[in-house]
Parts: sequence; C-alpha cells; structure tokens
Amino acid sequence: MLSFILQRTGVMILTAICLTFVVFFLTNLEPNLEKLAKEQANNRMTDEQVASWLEKNGYRRPVLVRYGEWLGGVVVGDFGHSTVFDTEVGPLVAKRLGYTGKLMFWVMIVMVPSALVVGILAGMREGSITDRSMSSVSILSTATPEYVSGVIFISVFATSFGGLKWFKASAASATNGITFENFTLPVLTMALYGMGYIARMTRASMAEVMTAQYIRTARLKGVSFRTIVIKHALRNALIAPFTVIMLQFPWLLTGVVIVESLFNYKGFGWTMVEAANNNDIELLLSCSIVAVVVVLATQLISDIGYVYLNPRIRVR
Repeated sequence: MLSFILQRTGVMILTAICLTFVVFFLTNLEPNLEKLAKEQANNRMTDEQVASWLEKNGYRRPVLVRYGEWLGGVVVGDFGHSTVFDTEVGPLVAKRLGYTGKLMFWVMIVMVPSALVVGILAGMREGSITDRSMSSVSILSTATPEYVSGVIFISVFATSFGGLKWFKASAASATNGITFENFTLPVLTMALYGMGYIARMTRASMAEVMTAQYIRTARLKGVSFRTIVIKHALRNALIAPFTVIMLQFPWLLTGVVIVESLFNYKGFGWTMVEAANNNDIELLLSCSIVAVVVVLATQLISDIGYVYLNPRIRVR
C-alpha cells in the first residue's frame, strides 16, 4: 500500500506540474499580456508603450524561466500579488476557499444522505413503483443544470414573483454569518444537481447486489429482508457510490463557479470568475493550482478507500 501511495503521489506531482504549465502558458499569451499592460498602466497606450511596459516588468523573458520562478515561489508559499484585489494572493485564496469549504460541507451534508437513501430504496426492489418514481426524480434532478434550478428557486422562494419570500436571493451576507435564509438556496441548488447522479449509481449498485447468490441464499434460509439489506447488501452496494461521492469534491470546487456567481456568494468560484474577467494572472494561476491539487488528492483518497472497501482488490 505504501508503494502504491508513493507512486500515485509522484504521478500527482507530475500531473500538477503539467497542468499548471498549460494554464500558465495560456494566461501569458500575447493578447492577455497586452490587456494586462493596458489595465495596469493606461488603456490608451500605443503598441510601442505596451512592448516597453512588458519588457520593463519582465514579461518578455522565456516562458519556461518565468514559470520556474512562479513555481519556485509557490513552493515557498509566495503566490504573487492580485492586481484586482490589490492584496497578496495566498491569504486571499485561503480566505475565499474557506467560504467555499463551508458551502461544500453543507451541500455534502444534504446531498449524500439524501442520494444514498433514494438510491438504496430504489435498488432494494428493482422494477417496483418506488424504483420507477425515485429513478425518475433522480434523472430529472441530474438533467437540470444549476443555473436553471437556481433561477427557479430564486423566482419561487425569494422574489415577489413567486409569492414566497422565504429566503434571500443573494448569499453575499453569508460570508459574515450563515443563516437559514441566506444559505438554503445555494445549498439546495448544488445538492439537487449532484444528488441525482449519486442516487442513480447507488440504485444500480444496490440492484446488482440484491441479485447476488449470497443474497438469494440468505433469503432461502429465512433471513428477514431488513437484515439482508442492512447486514449483507449495504456494504457491497456502497463500494461504487463511494468513488462517485469522492469525485463530487472536485465538481463542487469548480461547479460553485455558477452557483456563487448566481447568488453573489464571494467564495472560491466567484474569485476565479473575477480573476478571469479582469485578467488577474497571478490569482487565476493560484486558483488553478488549488483546483488541480483538490482533484488529484480526492482521486488518491478514492482509490485508497476503494481498496479498503473491496477486499478483492490488491495493490502492489
């Protein structure tokens, strides 16, 4: 197991370096550099003045050299300076990542138990009315994008148009304090979209387990249906959903871009959008490396957890 973890960690580091270099290269293309020069100096700069500014600030040096310098700064904790927020990137990203972490936590609290319950109930009796009903709800939730369900929730529950002003349409105040009014809609918007996928995977896994030979043997021995489900079927049925659940973390981190922009919640996704819109290269690079690390780390945890849940798998 230790050699497996070390091997995967090495692959993660190489993957992170490659992906961050691609992002660095794209953000440092000539049009982006010209836009940066005009935003930082003067929008009416001539081409000669732009070239002079870029030369003066070191943007004309080889890409590999500048990438090496940036990567060296990241290793020692120096993520650069944000041109949009006029502050150090490291503390800014950490603060906004904390806001998004709170959103992700509550989304997982709502989404995972609900999805597992729906999937297990549907898979316990494949082909029944309960199965068909819950499967239809799962498909509908997965087929509805966040920007659609979010707008519907705002229209119905947060404006005079729907007549039910139960919640706030903006979650901006949630950065100072989370309340039921300002945090319910963004949480439900994300949880509804992710719940359907997990529920479908759980239902398929549960239905497959319920037709296994050892389940049939338990039924023939007179074991109660409840005992069969809880003691024999659940653990094996949750192997596949565990991997899917772990993969929700990268989706949540990047998927919050839409939800945080829609509800004006100034977390990691909102910050990433601001960095992209304003050509804040240092901030955009830092956001990208955080996203890459989260994706790779959750995949590693998923692989390790899969090995422990499924004893038939052996790693060398």
